[in-house]
Amino acid sequence: MQQLTDRARAFDRRRPLVWDALLTGFFVVAAGTDYAGGGWRNVARNTDLPDWLIVVLTFGMSLPLLWRRRRPVTVLAVIVAFSVVNSGSGALLQIALVELIVLFNIALRLPLRTLGWAGLMMTVPLVVGTARYPKGSWDQQIVPQVWAYAIVALLGIAVRSRQDYTQALVERARQLEVERDQQARLAAAGERTRIAREMHDIIGHNLSVITGLADGGKYAAAKSPERAAQALDAIGSTSRQALAELRRLLDVLRDEAPEAAELAPQPALADLDRLIEGVRAAGLPVRSTFHGRAESLPQGQELTVYRVVQEALTNTMKHAGAGVTAAVDVDYADDGVRVTVTDSGGASRGVSSGESSGDSSSPGSGRGLKGMRERTALYEGTLEAGPTGGPAAGWRVHLHLPRPAAPHLNQTKESAQ
Repeated sequence: MQQLTDRARAFDRRRPLVWDALLTGFFVVAAGTDYAGGGWRNVARNTDLPDWLIVVLTFGMSLPLLWRRRRPVTVLAVIVAFSVVNSGSGALLQIALVELIVLFNIALRLPLRTLGWAGLMMTVPLVVGTARYPKGSWDQQIVPQVWAYAIVALLGIAVRSRQDYTQALVERARQLEVERDQQARLAAAGERTRIAREMHDIIGHNLSVITGLADGGKYAAAKSPERAAQALDAIGSTSRQALAELRRLLDVLRDEAPEAAELAPQPALADLDRLIEGVRAAGLPVRSTFHGRAESLPQGQELTVYRVVQEALTNTMKHAGAGVTAAVDVDYADDGVRVTVTDSGGASRGVSSGESSGDSSSPGSGRGLKGMRERTALYEGTLEAGPTGGPAAGWRVHLHLPRPAAPHLNQTKESAQ
């Protein structure tokens, strides 16, 4: 039954004129049959009316139904005009009841103030008929008809409210689908940004280390084959580390990760020493200092600290030039962790490691600094990067990540109180 109703409504939306023509034709045929069979004489107050008047009233009150949806107020006014003649002449043709259909359409589609004016118009034929052919008291002739008008109007309002509610649900469902698609796109964009940031950190750092080791090994090959062999070993180790990190990152993009694959964990604070040793092996002297005790931090924060130190040292290797030194200071305080990476600068530093050179593909285009700021912002931290201000044109990167709150401690204190 519901499917049949839905099909009928869909057909009516596609071809409204067909349904209007069928409805109008039905009432025209019914009114014509009433006239031809003389049934109207059974309820008429005046049966001595000419046939032409009955024909005009019959078609005058039925044919306008064809335009009831496009111009309901005009159609009602026309039917009411013929209905006034119908009541005043005493014909009392039952086809006048089609004005209830028009009233229903007004309640369904037009503002409520229009419905009030329509009700006033429809009472005019009642008053005229009651005044011309009184039968009993006025309230017995008018009040039942007014109640019928009110019931039809309320029915139209109820159907209209139901349609508005259904339409609101459909619109809400459409908005939820749009929001879902937008959230999916935002999540995909965020994931692409995260992967691009990881790729930049992994490839940029390891290739810089490999390049430094290769250059040092080339110069050491003639004088010290042992140093060259050490450089080659370091290149191999760095390459394998980079491949392992890239394999772990690319496995995230697969639909199904291999079950048997053992993936290495993300870098953390414990890996800073190995990172600094790798940079030293590449030829950059690095002094490292650690203050306080390294307590447990969320994995994301530890990865952020690692990547910031990695990016800062990589920029130093790429841009600071020969003879430069670097220092890494890590301070584990009560309010969080602070990391400062500085370098002594160099004459060949063409572009600051955090500044943009105008070419997005050139070194120092700002991608690394942007990635560091994005990582820091995820944990409500602060990142400062800029020149040290000395004649050597050194560079300084300072990171502060606040320690995350411990909800279970607060709950324990509240329960103790």
